[in-house]
Amino acid sequence: MPLGNFRNNYLALKVNFARLNQRINTLAEISPIDGGGNCRLALTDEDKYGRDLLVSWMRELDLEVSVDTVGNIIGVWNVGNGAPVMSGSHIDTVRTGGRFDGCYGVLAALEAIQTCQEAKIAPPRPLAVGIFTDEEGSRFAPDMLGSLVYVGGMAVEQALDVVAIDGARLGDELARIGYAGPAPCPGLLPHAFVELHIEQGPMLEANDIRIGAVTSVQGISWQEVTVLGQSNHAGTTPMSLRHDPAYVAAEITVFLRNLAREFGGDQVCTVGKIDLHPNLTNVVPAKATLTLDVRNTDETLLKLAETKIAEFLRQIATSEGVKISTRELSRFEPVIFDDRVIDCVESIAKQQGNTVQRMPSGAGHDAQMLARVCPSGMIFVPSVKGISHNPAEFTHDADLEAGANILLHTMLALTTLESQDQ
Repeated sequence: MPLGNFRNNYLALKVNFARLNQRINTLAEISPIDGGGNCRLALTDEDKYGRDLLVSWMRELDLEVSVDTVGNIIGVWNVGNGAPVMSGSHIDTVRTGGRFDGCYGVLAALEAIQTCQEAKIAPPRPLAVGIFTDEEGSRFAPDMLGSLVYVGGMAVEQALDVVAIDGARLGDELARIGYAGPAPCPGLLPHAFVELHIEQGPMLEANDIRIGAVTSVQGISWQEVTVLGQSNHAGTTPMSLRHDPAYVAAEITVFLRNLAREFGGDQVCTVGKIDLHPNLTNVVPAKATLTLDVRNTDETLLKLAETKIAEFLRQIATSEGVKISTRELSRFEPVIFDDRVIDCVESIAKQQGNTVQRMPSGAGHDAQMLARVCPSGMIFVPSVKGISHNPAEFTHDADLEAGANILLHTMLALTTLESQDQ
């Protein structure tokens, strides 16, 4: 059956946006923070409460719910035959997160399934929704950890031994909150995967476009840099005799900013965290620890940026008389999504009267991991002022509803997607 023919029988089908919006707001009531956002770090008690809520909703829809060895939750509506078309995302947040990042995609996938059930639609394949563990990487590195293990990109044993920023072991925290499941990893191989997400950037709003048909995800290089110098008195130590890790950290930050400007295009560089020791007003620090987040859609350019950073670290260590060491936190190559999924998203979005723009994703997402094992893609809706990872994160209802309807019809269309080897 050609892609989309089954869906053509249900072109007028729409999600119940009032119900979807209510679920978004109900989930946001768990771990609220000032400004309307959420703090629901992976595998904390707050994450458990959110998981419990989603599992209860899945079971209300008679989905077959499984939890795997790293806590990924998969709910399958067992209609049709063969591997399911899957959608989903994550419900963990950064420490100062918003209510839409990740959560919107999970809840919209659940709404798509419920909409089909109520319309008594029987697609030729099962539909599934996935909630992946520790997508943000804010508590346990790397980010997208759950989906990475799900597709076999990281060993279960290695993941379970990851230690959090607060010293907790991932496997112990899974057991503590009751989400150390029996299902194996790698997990159930989907027939296709599509993820709905807020853009988390300014481009759709700036271009007055409602829908992004996501073509790729930038490669990501995370590393931790430790600078060891000499602690000394801030008043009596001449500037010429200092070996100051705080100064070196500042120079690294400036170098990354200038490197991004030099490369241009899709190159972005960020120093997101700096810790000083002993962190006192009148003491030259002994140590600085900082994180580098470097991204590009081009793997060759990303490697070149990494090379230039490494050379700069060697140079400044010599010139300032400090010792510099690095530790890789996360490294993922750029991902190109399946053309058939991209075309499907774009076609359905236009058919429903939306403006559409093909675009890369600057943020990492679970879909980039699923792309290793099945045809995958993403749908973006605008983020007001491009703000995300912030309580002020906001997307208009009309855009949320449009995205959910496109997801619904994309999932149905992908149930007729032929395998590449056919």
